[in-house]
Formats: sequence, C-alpha cells, structure tokens
Amino acid sequence: MTLIGGGSVNAADVIHALTIAPVLVAADGGAERALAAGVVPDRVIGDLDSLSDDARAQIPADRIHPVADQDSTDFDKALRNISAPFVIGVGFTGGRIDHELAVFSVLVQRAAMPVILLGAEDVILRAPDAITLTLPVGTRFSVFPMSEVAARSDGLNWPLDGLPLSPGGMVGTSNITTAPTVRVEVERGHALLILPRKHLDAVLAVL
Repeated sequence: MTLIGGGSVNAADVIHALTIAPVLVAADGGAERALAAGVVPDRVIGDLDSLSDDARAQIPADRIHPVADQDSTDFDKALRNISAPFVIGVGFTGGRIDHELAVFSVLVQRAAMPVILLGAEDVILRAPDAITLTLPVGTRFSVFPMSEVAARSDGLNWPLDGLPLSPGGMVGTSNITTAPTVRVEVERGHALLILPRKHLDAVLAVL
C-alpha cells in the first residue's frame, strides 16, 4: 500500500511508489498531492481539515473516511485504519519540520506494520529488532535513536556495540558500510534507519 501525505512530493515519486505498492491511500491533504499527480486515491483517511472542496468533489464519496480525532496526526490515523504487508509513505518528509518529527514519532509507535518513507534523498524506516541488508561498500548508513538505544552492528565503519545512543546524546548518523552485508540488532529502545533512496529495493527485499 502507498500512503501519501501533504508534504513535499512530486508526481514521479507517487508513480514510482505505486509500481511497487499499487493501492493508494491519502492521509487527509495528501489527497491534494495525489490528484496533482494525476491519481485518484483509493481511500482518504483523516480529520479532513486539509481537504479542499475542490479535491473532495473529484473523489467518490465512499472513498472518504473521516476520523474525528484531534489528538493524533493524519499519518497516525491512516496507519491505524489500514492493513497491509508493508506501506511506502510519500509526502511525509521535506515539508514542515514539526510535521516531519511527528511522523518519525509515529513510525516508532506503529511497529506492527513495516513502513518505509521515501524522501527526496533517503529511505527511512523504524529499525526492527534485527535487520541484515546487502549494500555496496561505502553506502551511507545512519541509525538515529528515538529513545535511549543499545544496539550491535556488523559491517559498519563505526560499530554501534556498547555505545549509549540517545536523541540528546550520541547518535549514529553518517556511518558508512565496510562490508557487502550489514547487520544491525537493536537490543533496547527505538531507532530509525536512514539510507540513500536508491537502496529502496534492498530494504523491501528484507522486509
């Protein structure tokens, strides 16, 4: 399933995501982005405060599902109300920083469903308990802690073993792979993995 938000996204990204995950769900104002890309979403989920009358008129009424909840983001509302083997999210990065941070928070809260965010330069996902990826040597590989994190790694230039990672302390960004196979194990806490977007297929293969 492809989930589209109201952040920075271009038509090429939407079409690319749909070739992999062909069901399109829009989180509220993401419907505007979908329509701008020439695609009518299969579902629109959210509090609908960002959905214009013009956009609403272009979408069949039975595809629009309001969720009256002001205590969560539209990204969270959408994830709570869909079921899929995995989700590719577009339009959730590159806009307002506070929105982007809220999206990252939801990523670690909704761990049951694999979600991969596709940005202009990166793919971003919640680090599972363990993940092994096949990547070219020299690939940028970032681990950003969303809480206090204890982790182990193989195949990274700066190993994570024994490092006290935390959002307000040491973080594992801008690491580099030194072997074709990289393994990261998160023993405690929550973290995000951030890789160059050209490695989306490698991430999908293991998830």
